[in-house]
Amino acid sequence: MLGELSAGARVLVAGAGVTGRAVLKALAPLGLDLTLCDDDPAALRAYAGVTTLSPAAAVAQIADYALVVTSPGFGPATPVLAAAAEAGVPVWGDVELAWRLDAAGHYGPPRRWLVVTGTNGKTTTTSMLYAMLVAAGRRAQLCGNIGSPVLDVLGQPAELLAVELSSFQLHWAPSLRPEAGAVLNIAEDHLDWHGSMAAYTADKARALGGRVAVVGMDDARAAALRDTAPAPVKVGFRLGEPAPGELGVVDGMLVDRAFADQVAVDGVALAPVASIPVPGPVGTLDALAAAALARSVDVPPEAIADALASFQVGRHRAELVVVDAGISYVDDSKATNPHAAEASVLAYPRVVWVAGGLLKGASVEATVARIAGHLAGAVLIGRDRGEVAKALSRHAPDVPVVHVVTGEDIGMGDTAVPPVTSVRRVADGPEESLGARVMTAVVAAARDLARPGDTVLLAPAGASFDQFSGYGARGDAFAAAARSAAGSV
Repeated sequence: MLGELSAGARVLVAGAGVTGRAVLKALAPLGLDLTLCDDDPAALRAYAGVTTLSPAAAVAQIADYALVVTSPGFGPATPVLAAAAEAGVPVWGDVELAWRLDAAGHYGPPRRWLVVTGTNGKTTTTSMLYAMLVAAGRRAQLCGNIGSPVLDVLGQPAELLAVELSSFQLHWAPSLRPEAGAVLNIAEDHLDWHGSMAAYTADKARALGGRVAVVGMDDARAAALRDTAPAPVKVGFRLGEPAPGELGVVDGMLVDRAFADQVAVDGVALAPVASIPVPGPVGTLDALAAAALARSVDVPPEAIADALASFQVGRHRAELVVVDAGISYVDDSKATNPHAAEASVLAYPRVVWVAGGLLKGASVEATVARIAGHLAGAVLIGRDRGEVAKALSRHAPDVPVVHVVTGEDIGMGDTAVPPVTSVRRVADGPEESLGARVMTAVVAAARDLARPGDTVLLAPAGASFDQFSGYGARGDAFAAAARSAAGSV
């Protein structure tokens, strides 16, 4: 459609954040008449020289536009986008725009896109993939949901793009056809945005429309996409021994039986599982998915082994903060849904689990039932901690539970929700943020529950915005409190 937009065609850019800035920069050289809309007047004022509108004004004028390019966080029910759909105006996300510009040769020979999506593990897998490409001496860029928008890296030299994409980004990228794409897993998340589990799954499946489709065979919903994927090459990965067409684990080694020349025999060994720095099965699965995508573009086994051996875990992703008195403190604040929290807890034998926050409508019942045998205790925080407590009362009634409450929480009936070992109130202290005071209380409670050999694990299963500015701030506050309690700061 880009070729159908004549000079001066009116294009509305929805969202004045990082994505909106990247979209405006990419569209500016095309001679289009650009307008930016956002519901934050202060954000709009940062764009001097750009025509701006309020969302209400944009809705009223929507039929005058040839195209709307939206930031991915805006859902289909957003008034501007709903009005565009009703008026028959196409709506693209920044990824769709990037894909079309790249495919049209606006930045030179088109790149080969390697796409990673899934409910959990996207960032680690994409980072591992990028490390494998670099170790093989390939010209690659890391982009998408992981950091720089794809539009911002298209002007840089690259043969391959390692692209992390969320379900939101995929929803607004209907024509995306990557060289290879992986769906790691699919669990309940963002259903308020997508409207249903079926719609959420369908958006994730858009990553599988290119030449190679890679799916996690140990995840029932992801595995079900393998047969229906339009990609001509279908590849699975699993924790067990791989069948032909899969990657898996044999005798402690990652093994490729999908892209290897010896596929009819035993496959090719890629790297020892022991070299993967991310603990537990989730780390192995992430490494297998990254290896599958890397092997799809002919990355040799030795590069995969080198990349994994030197890989460093990203911040707030099962990050070991400190070890004190034989107790490990691990920040996995990025575990913002029950599926991610479950994988995190199961990576350790005995855990004092720090959980709570905003569950976004997701149920923790099944997660708690499966992790109960690993729990030495639980410290619960945030608005939805009562839901976690109820699940613990049903599936782990003998696990001691501490509620950490702020002044606003007092009287919310914590003691009415068994099991409760104690309620620890957050101290007043204007010199410290609420988040810092919450985590000071959390670490103090966890130290009382833990014994040498245990792991105090921040894997909340919920979003952070009830008490923190984001999962990063939540993880930082936990890390600072753990180091302070250990006397290492």
